[in-house]
Amino acid sequence: MRRVTRKADGAFLVIEAKKVLEGTRIGDSISINGVDLTVIEMSDDFFAADASLETLKRSTLGELETGNRVNLERALAVGERLGGHMVQGHVDGTGELTNVTPEGNAYRMRFGFPRGLGRYIAMKGSITVDGISLTVARLGDDWFEVAIIPHTWRETSLSDLTKGDRVNLEVDVLAKYVERLMLHKDEPATPSNLTLEYLIERGY
Repeated sequence: MRRVTRKADGAFLVIEAKKVLEGTRIGDSISINGVDLTVIEMSDDFFAADASLETLKRSTLGELETGNRVNLERALAVGERLGGHMVQGHVDGTGELTNVTPEGNAYRMRFGFPRGLGRYIAMKGSITVDGISLTVARLGDDWFEVAIIPHTWRETSLSDLTKGDRVNLEVDVLAKYVERLMLHKDEPATPSNLTLEYLIERGY
């Protein structure tokens, strides 16, 4: 993080970067610790973005300071391979690191999560921590654990975390859609004129 300027209506973030800027243009989205923000300024070695008060309230971006490392990811382009799971950059809540345990050449990290997110988290399911797509290795009533391989430990800010640090959490969007569908499963479906024949005729 090169600079953080706090304002009455949010914050102005300037992030030092190179790789994620390849092919990036003003107006594109870049995920910062799992929070999707719009690039409003950029050069060869930095980009800048505004964060609203709502974003600061729902994430840990408001706690960032100059010199902090952050995880960056460009938006997925159509036709690219999809590794991990679909991450939207919409933070569902914040969690807290409660324990880090070395495990061979890797690490096991335990995070507490807020009430209300538990129904979306499943064993061997996907969870996003500060923008990093991870697999749930163990799960309790108010905590989950993930196994961090050496590459992830080296290349992300997870290795900078200490006990008590807050992180941004995003659950799998499919779980939220399934819940929504189940809530309305008894409602009649809206008729549609879209048919298989219609799609074939138009080359789909």
